[in-house]
Amino acid sequence: MKNKNTFSSQVREKGFSLMEAMIALFILVIMMNVTITSFLNLAQKYRLKKAVWEINSRLKYARYRAIFDGIKVRLRFDSRSYTIEIYDENQKQWKKEKECFLDGVTLQANNTPTFHPGGTISNLASIYIFNSWGKYKITTAISGRIKTVQL
Repeated sequence: MKNKNTFSSQVREKGFSLMEAMIALFILVIMMNVTITSFLNLAQKYRLKKAVWEINSRLKYARYRAIFDGIKVRLRFDSRSYTIEIYDENQKQWKKEKECFLDGVTLQANNTPTFHPGGTISNLASIYIFNSWGKYKITTAISGRIKTVQL
């Protein structure tokens, strides 16, 4: 009999009580909340940086395309997208080459920069790109220089 009671008391001591399991689960949920929140903030940061890089690259593309092909190229901005347009000398009108949408950011531009075959720009522009994480400003100079600043 004595062996039977010792055996049953040893079995009861193994494992966790319901209260201990609930506390561990509660701590796990809190840690997951903190992790998910910081991950979502990080996603906003990288969406913003990707959009800044993309706009900067497209401005450089438009400038070099104008120089190498000897045509006028411009970028037109909307609140969520931008459009690359090429000027057709024969028809005397702008033709859309490509339209791109940006995810998770908002754009504001005070002008539509137009790149000329000499590499210069008319319609100088300040382009603001922002979301909940931060704000960047891209400016164009008449010489064709493109400058990016975090605000």
